[in-house]
Amino acid sequence: MPATASEPVGRVPRRIRWTVRLRLTALYGALFLVSSAALLLITYLLVASSGTPRLFVSTRSGSSLLFQAVDSELLRQVMGRRALEQREAMLRQLLTQSAVALGLMSTVSVGLGWLMAGRALRPVRMMTDKARHISARNLHARLAVAGPDDELKDLGDTIDDLLGRLDTAFAAQKRFAANASHELRTPLTLQRAMIEVALADPAADARSLRRVCERVLAAGEHQERLIEALLMLARSERGLDRHEPFDLARVVGAVLRDRGPQETGVEPALAPAPASGDPRLMERLVANLVDNALRYNVPGGWVRVVTGTAHGRSFLRVVNSGPTIPPDRIGTLFQPFQRLASRTGSPDGHGLGLSIVSAVAAVHDADLTAEPGPRGGLSITVALPCAGS
Repeated sequence: MPATASEPVGRVPRRIRWTVRLRLTALYGALFLVSSAALLLITYLLVASSGTPRLFVSTRSGSSLLFQAVDSELLRQVMGRRALEQREAMLRQLLTQSAVALGLMSTVSVGLGWLMAGRALRPVRMMTDKARHISARNLHARLAVAGPDDELKDLGDTIDDLLGRLDTAFAAQKRFAANASHELRTPLTLQRAMIEVALADPAADARSLRRVCERVLAAGEHQERLIEALLMLARSERGLDRHEPFDLARVVGAVLRDRGPQETGVEPALAPAPASGDPRLMERLVANLVDNALRYNVPGGWVRVVTGTAHGRSFLRVVNSGPTIPPDRIGTLFQPFQRLASRTGSPDGHGLGLSIVSAVAAVHDADLTAEPGPRGGLSITVALPCAGS
């Protein structure tokens, strides 16, 4: 009959956990047992094969005492069977005592192996206990393994480095979520305020309402561009869906043609630059670099766009004559929602352009470098592996 809820259910016997400490103890004990047994066997064979001891008898020749060795046959005749039995008993006693000593020392070696294994694995237990208490709320905590510079300390330092990278990534994600929420909420708040003001005005006419609708529409377009940039950033960080050869110079030329003649000040120098990857993502990378160089510029400034190959890699370099940028500020420009204070272009940037550039370069295994321009501005170089390399 099946067991009911009130009937006691038999406990499943707990299996012995084959831990590293237990395995090391068994290994230490087995090695000691094998080596000791081999030593005992060698000792026994040496004693057993040493032969029958020779008997020396003394004779007196005048005033001198002479010793003469008696051969084994004479020894057997003199000592008889009793001597041989005593020798065999001695060998058996040697074997028995050695076996008892081997058993005792094997037991002692297992205990010492257990203690030594525990002492050797103590840093691992400490790292395990500390790692159990580290979560997303306290990623700043570290294992901080102390002791000699050995493999266990290297493991602890590696885990600490991993925790540091995770802490940085979590902090960046939190800042990104907070900034994205703020950027998305601002146009919504503006739209709502404009609509509420228009509805609260009893003297509002069709012309004023039309102006409000145009402003609401502009705010909506701004929000759409922001959402599109966020989606592009997410897509860039996801990886490559397409991987095909393309010429970076042609991609740059298409982007510059789409910008039209109104984008003055752009000086292209396009040499063939074969690469491979997703041409659409690279087109967005080029567009963001060109737009960023035009937007953050000085009146009457210039923008140089150069493509080519060098050192086995295809490169794209965009340099502008914008305001002077402190070198310690350049690294932050590739983080989301980071903007420069001075620019001459339209004020509709979202601070995501260079973040998308960094993400697209990363998924294409490209080297992205940025440095201050020769006379202000910024010089950004993207170097990709050549097609087929």
